[in-house]
Amino acid sequence: MSGKGAGTGRRMAVMLAALGVAAALLIGWGVLRSLIIGHILKGFANQVQSVATIEAATSLWQPTLSSIGTITAINGAPLSAEIGGIVDTIGFESGKDVRAGQVLLTLRPNNDPAVLAQLEAAARLDAITYARDQKQFAAEAVSQAVVDTDRANLDSALAQVAAQRALMAEKVVRAPFAGRLGIRQVNLGQYLQPGTAIVTLEQLDPLFVDFYLPQQALALLAPGQAVDLGVDAYPGALFAARISAIGATVDAATRSVAVRATLPNPGLRLRPGMFAAVSVESGAPVRAVTLPQAAIAYSSYGDTVYLVRRGKDAAGHAALVAEQVFVTLGATRGDQVQVLAGVRPGDEVVTAGQVKLHNGAAVVINNEVQPANDASPSPPNE
Repeated sequence: MSGKGAGTGRRMAVMLAALGVAAALLIGWGVLRSLIIGHILKGFANQVQSVATIEAATSLWQPTLSSIGTITAINGAPLSAEIGGIVDTIGFESGKDVRAGQVLLTLRPNNDPAVLAQLEAAARLDAITYARDQKQFAAEAVSQAVVDTDRANLDSALAQVAAQRALMAEKVVRAPFAGRLGIRQVNLGQYLQPGTAIVTLEQLDPLFVDFYLPQQALALLAPGQAVDLGVDAYPGALFAARISAIGATVDAATRSVAVRATLPNPGLRLRPGMFAAVSVESGAPVRAVTLPQAAIAYSSYGDTVYLVRRGKDAAGHAALVAEQVFVTLGATRGDQVQVLAGVRPGDEVVTAGQVKLHNGAAVVINNEVQPANDASPSPPNE
């Protein structure tokens, strides 16, 4: 029995020794792995990052009021005939420019010319009768009552002639103003009910742009004030207008005031009905720190930028290091944003390479490539 116990004890000792060695190896591997990871992270921390920078400076900034507007025609309407009838002639083509008074369409005249001739003949006879009786009255051959009756008959006949001519004029549709036609909606031989749309006519130069601003802006608005606007059809392009009218009341539901600006359109690039992003100059220009929008790291907890300062790297050597600071932003214009707080003139601000940075990261400046920083960018085809 004692031999068996001694063998069991030896085996237990060997197993415990093996477990101890395994545990030591595991502990050693963990320590080694931590050392390796720490060395790698330290290497990353000590790595010098290449960034582009710009020196913060002030520039004149024009305060603006922004809104959404709709472009409308100064004169524009669907044209129609005042009375019904069969389309006899069409004197226009879709999409063409027309002059004021140009005949666009006529309805079939039927017997209108004959009726007019009959009425004109009756009026001429009444005129002859009235002239003859005036001479007779001068010779005291007829009474004043006869002359008065002749005059009334003549006036009635002339009124009937005028009514017939007006009826005939209603069968001719003319352009009420110069402009550009839309798409033709009728055909030859078609019967038109009174008021049926024939074609739209729009005066395209100049145009109006109508928009709304909050009542707080009322004191900042005046006729003649400059307005800039952009449309989706021409990305990046700005069109200049001026305020021509301000609403007389403030809308009780929205507490906003209607504003209308007049918009020159010499190239006829704009069209009524277009959506427009409107910017109204308000007040005198002020000096403000401006940065490229690419320099800002936007987030829900606050907007930040990286500044480049003289400091020490992780090894304690003198170096350029990055410092993250929170900023308060104002309005934007083109590629630029107004900085109200957090950056002072003369600060060196990182404009590219921010994603690689953290507080205290060593940096080297390479300004060969800079982000867009244009206050009024234009599209490539402009």
